Amino acid sequence: MIKTPSESPPLHSVKVWDIVVRSFHWGLALGVLLNLFVFEEGESLHQYSGYIVCGLVIARILWGFVGTRYARFSQFFPTVDKVRQQMRSMGRGEHAVHVGHSPMGAVVMIAMGFAVLALAFTGFLMDTDQFFGSELLEEMHELIANGLMSLVFVHVLAALVLSKIERVNLVSAMVTGIKRFHEPVDGHK
Repeated sequence: MIKTPSESPPLHSVKVWDIVVRSFHWGLALGVLLNLFVFEEGESLHQYSGYIVCGLVIARILWGFVGTRYARFSQFFPTVDKVRQQMRSMGRGEHAVHVGHSPMGAVVMIAMGFAVLALAFTGFLMDTDQFFGSELLEEMHELIANGLMSLVFVHVLAALVLSKIERVNLVSAMVTGIKRFHEPVDGHK
């Protein structure tokens, strides 16, 4: 049976992602995709793009301390207990509502940030006199890039799957900054 708009439950909107978080997210996505699939390794555009995404990660780290409510690390830092709790509840088929980042989502986000910083560092070293042409460093850089691609795949897949399961369009929320829930969320009307 198809529900008419009058039969659909009302949506409860919560402003979650500010313009800094959204700009960081999409700027990082663009820079990483360009470096992985468009810009040639070792060329100037690849290097500049790498430094820009590194700068974005550093800016995001700073914003994690001084930014808006859901941007702050204090709101979503993934402790072992929080991650374990989320994994157990998901194993039981339960899906707790997370207005901001979920604990597992935060783990992936932090891992991607570290991967970008490691890529920038190894890329920078490869351009120095001491490490220019180092095969070991090039292999490390490539290994980290492959790890980042895997994390990006997990991130995108999780966003799509959880959007379906939790009935919250996470992609739209990262574009508009607003999450729309089918039920009221604690602390929000």
